[in-house]
Amino acid sequence: MELEIDEMLVELIQNATQKALDKLFEEHKEKFYYCSLITTGEGLCPIISAWSYEALERVANEEEDVEEAKFYLKWSYDETPYFAYGEEYFEDVNKVFLDRMRDLMTEKDKDREVQLRINSMERVMHNLDMNGVFGNGEKRLDIVINAEFMPPDYTNTERALRLNPREALTDWLEEIAEEI
Repeated sequence: MELEIDEMLVELIQNATQKALDKLFEEHKEKFYYCSLITTGEGLCPIISAWSYEALERVANEEEDVEEAKFYLKWSYDETPYFAYGEEYFEDVNKVFLDRMRDLMTEKDKDREVQLRINSMERVMHNLDMNGVFGNGEKRLDIVINAEFMPPDYTNTERALRLNPREALTDWLEEIAEEI
């Protein structure tokens, strides 16, 4: 089934996301295992959330029980030092998102717009993946990518399954995925 997307949104979000990820990966030569575009159920402007093993180690080591902290922090979208990374690149995206929502009158129209946004975000992550941004071959199996709603719902799992090789998702599916 082909997802309904908005090509203008894809281009706008992809441009911002590419710049933010270029900055992230250039400034932090770490082993990233999670990278997602995050939005709310209201379809607010997406932000990047990412974790690396090195960042997880640094943040967990600040806690009393390091191993427990690692377990709870590992997939936390908002407790990573890379939460909203490169948000300065999303200013135009935010403006377009606000303008588009202002013109919608009915709940049905708003729901359709939110669905277009998350589908467009998924396409962005797919496009960047196809361009090798998250690695190729065996290296690609080391990272989970997604486009997610927060708070999470089962559609996050559906998108993760479409965006990732199954081997990349083993821990994510076991530890954090919402049931479909």
